[in-house]
Amino acid sequence: MTDHPRETDFRTWVLEHRTRLRTTAFLLCGDWYLADDLVQEALGRLYSRWNRVSAAGDPRAYVRRILCNLHTDHQRRPARREISEADVATLGWDPDTSMAERDDDLIAALLMIPVGQRTVLVLRFFEDLSVEQTASLLRKSPGNVKSQTSRGLEALRTALRTRPAEAEIAPPATFEGAS
Repeated sequence: MTDHPRETDFRTWVLEHRTRLRTTAFLLCGDWYLADDLVQEALGRLYSRWNRVSAAGDPRAYVRRILCNLHTDHQRRPARREISEADVATLGWDPDTSMAERDDDLIAALLMIPVGQRTVLVLRFFEDLSVEQTASLLRKSPGNVKSQTSRGLEALRTALRTRPAEAEIAPPATFEGAS
């Protein structure tokens, strides 16, 4: 049984980009399980429009917008989210801290800043988008993106300086069902 060319193209694209999409989703929401849900939903929406989106160019921009929109939608619906005290982690710097532990500290601090600022920082510095690309994706003005970036970086610095006692970030789960 052979796959339809659309399915083959889509699977190839997903295999190449899923890890980065999942990491982007995690950086937006701070929860690996929710990140998996967001990516799954985004990929489902992408698949339904795959021919048109892939023909128009790079599907990454389309999926980034879907992820941001899904995350925003999730934040707006309090009945669909649960906030645990353990999720708001505390930070403790030790001179002998490994890079992995520092990454955990940075992620914990990132999760302490407002969602809009976090979204802009993830797109600008993890996804490496320009101010203009970020503004277009979020449908905001470049000035808004610049101010959110500035405020977000200051909030991140403050969160890192105040770093509460313990950081507890769940380790990434493997992407199930990939072959």
